[in-house]
Amino acid sequence: MSNLLNNLKNGQNLSFDESKALFNELMEGKYEENSIIEILEALIKKGETKDELAGGIFVLRDKANKVNTDENTIDTCGTGGDGQNSLNISTAAAIVCASMGVKVAKHGNKAVSSNCGSADVLEALRININQNPQEVENNIKKLNFAFMFAPNYHSAMKYVGPARKKMGKRTIFNLIGPLSSPAQVRRQVVGVFEKKWMKPFAEALKENNVTHAYIVHSDDGMDEISPFATTNVVELKNRIINEFKIDPEMLGIKVSNRENLKGKNAKYNSEKIVEIYKGKLNEFSQSVALNVAAGLIVAGKENDFKKAFNKASTHLESGKVYEHLVKLQNN
Repeated sequence: MSNLLNNLKNGQNLSFDESKALFNELMEGKYEENSIIEILEALIKKGETKDELAGGIFVLRDKANKVNTDENTIDTCGTGGDGQNSLNISTAAAIVCASMGVKVAKHGNKAVSSNCGSADVLEALRININQNPQEVENNIKKLNFAFMFAPNYHSAMKYVGPARKKMGKRTIFNLIGPLSSPAQVRRQVVGVFEKKWMKPFAEALKENNVTHAYIVHSDDGMDEISPFATTNVVELKNRIINEFKIDPEMLGIKVSNRENLKGKNAKYNSEKIVEIYKGKLNEFSQSVALNVAAGLIVAGKENDFKKAFNKASTHLESGKVYEHLVKLQNN
């Protein structure tokens, strides 16, 4: 494998198969900490490619504790790291989707780059984040939603954890983590922190047999579909990739107060989620409805974005999402 490391240091890209081989060895503890740092630094320096992402995703999915779900199950796990410290939009959207009949296997972690990650806010909402694969499968069948706490499902990551911590910066694992669902989902909405990753993400998901995905990044820098600015979308559908934009003004959204999207701690963020689940209309509810619309489309429930958005907005205002949340809490 020293050949691959030398190639990387010389700025050469890895093929899909070479990437799989490298990640297999990384995930089996075959490298010392210093070598792991060298590999990750070499990837950063030359810039990670779609094949390198795809190989990493393949291995992480392969080595995860598996959750069996049907092919229409979705995930809404994004990369985070957009620096906006916003409320937990994609997590809130996941539960809304579930309350609308979409099966959601939500993959996520505690906060890394913000005050409150998906696991933190779900804990504050009194939803069990430490479920084993069988419990996750049962809850998805029963209530369309369950959470897979990444550290419980990706035990092979322990081999690279100390090196990543020592480096203290973003590596390829921050990119492939959100794409490495233990439920092997074939449908995803993935927010990314930087526009340049959109196409490579779509290509990497295609290589891993994902059926339908929206990769999103908005012009105001959010790794979500934004109510304040045009959002860029790279869509993967049936192995075809196309690009388009979502303009909130064309959907009739008129919002201006960005402060209503600012997150704080888990308690605060969870309270804001409960408010919109009970029917409060504001910038946060509009943001969530936009991202729910994407979830409805990748799940195959809708095919027109405006119609999906209006449906999500009406459903949020009805208060029915709060009823679904109570069922999840009492489960």
